[in-house]
Amino acid sequence: MFEDVKKMLVEDLSVAEDRIVPEAELVNDLGINSLELADLIMICEEKYGITVDDDDIHRFITVGDIVDYLEEKKG
Repeated sequence: MFEDVKKMLVEDLSVAEDRIVPEAELVNDLGINSLELADLIMICEEKYGITVDDDDIHRFITVGDIVDYLEEKKG
């Protein structure tokens, strides 16, 4: 799952691949803004056929948080 998220960040949000590690913070380390985060969430929802609840978005601090969430939702 980490490789999938990494690929989305590189291809869809133009994040430098070498900066993407599980503990990298989306905002502070990767420079992702709220609009880009919304785009990333939409991409994840489409790709994995899930719905990310608005209340869950605050959980996405690091790349690892996204990976964990997606693994949890996918079962």
